[in-house]
Amino acid sequence: MELLCCEVDRVRRAVPDANLLYDDRVLQNLLTIEERYLPQCSYFKCVQKDIQPYMRRMVATWMLEVCEEQKCEEEVFPLAMNYLDRFLAGVPTPKTHLQLLGAVCMFLASKLKETIPLTAEKLCIYTDNSIKPQELLEWELVVLGKLKWNLAAVTPHDFIEHILRKLPQPSEKLPLIRKHAQTFIALCATDFKFAMYPPSMIATGSVGAAICGLQQDDDVSSLTGDALVDLLAKITNTDVGWRQLV
Repeated sequence: MELLCCEVDRVRRAVPDANLLYDDRVLQNLLTIEERYLPQCSYFKCVQKDIQPYMRRMVATWMLEVCEEQKCEEEVFPLAMNYLDRFLAGVPTPKTHLQLLGAVCMFLASKLKETIPLTAEKLCIYTDNSIKPQELLEWELVVLGKLKWNLAAVTPHDFIEHILRKLPQPSEKLPLIRKHAQTFIALCATDFKFAMYPPSMIATGSVGAAICGLQQDDDVSSLTGDALVDLLAKITNTDVGWRQLV
């Protein structure tokens, strides 16, 4: 008897829901509510006294590395950074607690987006056991309270499929464009200067940068330069200034 071994995706996924992707009301609703989930201020100027921008970048880079090593869903890291920014925009936090906060935000985001979420014990190991599982669980309640249990934030990933389906791209090109756009979104999440921009603008810029960077062949050559900018801006009602972001 011969055995056939095939490598398959570790997560079973549903097929895309046409009722969601092909109904423009879904995209319009996302555009309507997205700014509710942005930080309310540039917290380094008005809230945080002990934490500096470079510290945020360091913890964000660490969080991204953890998510990549654990093969988390692409949405987990940007969602965790959204939680972190919203918390820091309202709660003065000592720099000694920043990594703990980052771990808690990943813990919460993975619960929302993963079929098998990250465990408290595993996250503590990634901090070289500088925090205890019980401490992480206690801070989980603190963060939930400060965010008013409002965890279903709109992120740039929520716009990607809506944008891609409206682009005249060959279907075989979409996975590569999607992957590159997801990489740009993750990079934007590590830099605080992007934290105050609407997710739709980050998504639009990331898709545009992905298409331009991949230097598509002749069958999609019309989607370059001003034509690409205008089409993407029309899809999400975004100012064409998004191109300067990425």
